Amino acid sequence: MRVPSELGRKEFVLVALVQGEDSMIAFPSPKGSGSVTAFSQADGFIEIDALASALDAETMTSVTLIGAAARAPDVVIMGSHDIALDVVVGALAELGFSARVIAVGSLGGVAAARRGECDIAPVHLIDPTTGRYNTHLVESGLILVKGWERSQGFLYRSDDKRFEGKTADQAIVAAIADPDCLMVNRNAGSGTRVLMDRKLNGARPPGYANQPKSHNAVAAAIAQGRADWGFAIEPVARMYDLSFLTVAPEEYDFLVVESWRDRPGIQAFLAALKDEKTRERIRALGMRPAK
Repeated sequence: MRVPSELGRKEFVLVALVQGEDSMIAFPSPKGSGSVTAFSQADGFIEIDALASALDAETMTSVTLIGAAARAPDVVIMGSHDIALDVVVGALAELGFSARVIAVGSLGGVAAARRGECDIAPVHLIDPTTGRYNTHLVESGLILVKGWERSQGFLYRSDDKRFEGKTADQAIVAAIADPDCLMVNRNAGSGTRVLMDRKLNGARPPGYANQPKSHNAVAAAIAQGRADWGFAIEPVARMYDLSFLTVAPEEYDFLVVESWRDRPGIQAFLAALKDEKTRERIRALGMRPAK
């Protein structure tokens, strides 16, 4: 993916490495406030020259490794972000399996799975024709494993009277109509961004260009007063003590590369999804595990 940079300043970008078909692929980690945990998923960093405004996708570059060597994880998970995914990854760790999670959005995860750059792609994309989630993504070489249901919604600070007593759709209309109302968006390719763009119907409110890569970052921006509203999942709204208006229930599932399904790490992941202890932890976060 293209990595923008500020002219006049050399930039160092943390990356996670994945083995592609012909070469290693470096995926940039999230930048900005709240990205300290990106270090835990980084294998190294790349440099962007001070005279460059960006590093284009497909650019061949050198990666400076962090530590003596980078060890390949047992499972590579690329796609949509969800706080309950940490529960499943934690269950894997308890079994001795390592997992690398790279948040590139649902569409990015689908592309990575198709190219064989990940083992599992978490997705939540609706088919505009049928209204069903994720089933339209299944193709030769990929299988769909059900994950859990969650609620996506409109977040705002509880003392913001502009949205008091409104439905989500009414709140969106009010936000768009107010030039002083600042939104926080999501990154292109994420399922939340797809839903957001459908609801905005071509509108580009102030703050549209602010596009963090996680639900937590959206909630933090609103809670800290850097934005007034945005879309995120209900458990994150509770974590940040924000008001929540339901926009849509959605299904968060997993595309699995079929040819790698029998790998021990993949089998452990699939078993964790069915384990009642893991499912109870997911319920405690406000999600509804699939039957």
